[in-house]
Amino acid sequence: MSQEQVLKPLKTWSHLAARRRKPSEYEIVSVNLHFNDRDANAPWELDPEMFMNRWYKKNNLGSPLKHPDWNAFRDPDEVVYRTYTMMQDGQESYVFGLLDQFNAREHDKTLTPGWAGTLARLYTPTRYLFHTVQMASAYVGQVAPASTITSCHYFQMADAFRWLSHTAYRTRELSLTIADKGFGRDERTYWETDPAWQGFRELMEKVLVTWDWAEAFVALDLVAKPAIEEAVLRKLGESARHNGDMLLGLLTDAQLIDVARHRRWATALAKMALEQPGNAEIMRGWIAKWEPLADKAIDAYCAMLPDVPDAAAAVRQATRDFRRSLGL
Repeated sequence: MSQEQVLKPLKTWSHLAARRRKPSEYEIVSVNLHFNDRDANAPWELDPEMFMNRWYKKNNLGSPLKHPDWNAFRDPDEVVYRTYTMMQDGQESYVFGLLDQFNAREHDKTLTPGWAGTLARLYTPTRYLFHTVQMASAYVGQVAPASTITSCHYFQMADAFRWLSHTAYRTRELSLTIADKGFGRDERTYWETDPAWQGFRELMEKVLVTWDWAEAFVALDLVAKPAIEEAVLRKLGESARHNGDMLLGLLTDAQLIDVARHRRWATALAKMALEQPGNAEIMRGWIAKWEPLADKAIDAYCAMLPDVPDAAAAVRQATRDFRRSLGL
């Protein structure tokens, strides 16, 4: 082999070499990890007519939302598995410190019967709601066109599971102190039949059968999750404080820390998409489709919150302010 034929070795991975600097940990373990974008006709390197290939070609490659390089997306917080587990280990220590401290004070014995009934109706059924967020995040991550988008959704999925777990823990605690409100027994009935939940149930069930990756992102991360976060976390937390339940107020505050991080990367992805001509019209069309369902859910849930006047109007405004901040 002649000297001219000898390739000069790269100092880093080829897809990161153009930046002409040492790649960060985030770039090494998060960027350009998908292999199913190498062959547009057979994304999974099997028979092009295989069901999974046809599904992916339709719902990922065939999405009307286009960008020449989705792999250019970066999480503003550059979260990787190592830093995520360190960060959320601290969060879990804080949450379980709260639970232990309030349990030692016999907090649940101080709750009024009326507020205990509200918790049974509007709080402990949230484990079903958070599970829908977990599943929807998993789906969007699975069909997303870039590994950096997948990672953000998978960490969001893990956060939803943490929220679910905290709710389940509190459900058990409440059932041990308050025996007559159906804690641990009636949550599914509330979720499936109570008017407070039917808006969110309809919204999330429809999100869960939205297959186009980009519409699912808009429906989940730009419409449904903000509605859940503002109504079921922020406003329920306010109501808890008004009714002497500081524990729930602090638990929802902890969840809203995760929410802020989710919105940072969702904002970055939405603004990246909006850089491409035609995408704004597509995203606005999806928002116009999903926003009425979210508003219906907000109105039904907030109408049941005690001691939070004008909650629904405030929540709707907060969700619109978030979308307006994106340029939508």
